[in-house]
Amino acid sequence: MANEKAFVNLDNARLDEQRAVMNIIVEDGVCPFCPEYLARYHKKPILREGEFWILTDNQWPYEHTKNHLLAITKNHVEAIDELSPEAYAELMEHFRWAIKERNITGGGIAMRFGEPEKSGGTVRHLHAQLIEPDIESPDYEPVRVKIGKSKK
Repeated sequence: MANEKAFVNLDNARLDEQRAVMNIIVEDGVCPFCPEYLARYHKKPILREGEFWILTDNQWPYEHTKNHLLAITKNHVEAIDELSPEAYAELMEHFRWAIKERNITGGGIAMRFGEPEKSGGTVRHLHAQLIEPDIESPDYEPVRVKIGKSKK
């Protein structure tokens, strides 16, 4: 797996339920996105699986999203420079499939990497997000993806 550092960063958790699960992950000392542990903590179904990536819905989607999918690398990597060109190509194929399958007509892709203090991520294991905003929602606001350390 990875190094001696914690696999999750509690400071970047947004929701109480998310933080509670992350506390269990810290106690267990495992990476929640490695395939052998994913089902223990992630309760959404796997939508698609390839050689390099698993595609699923985000268990804790950002506010104001209609679709919020996660593509999680099957091997434990933490940096984008650890990916092969084939892995990048497969990631885009998963996103193309999801866009067609869910009729997503607009949105964004986010991928954070490296140190959670800089990335703003909760899990070190590399993952990418496909996000469609819910602009028809009565309380709609633009979706905000945080990059960087939370202010105390």
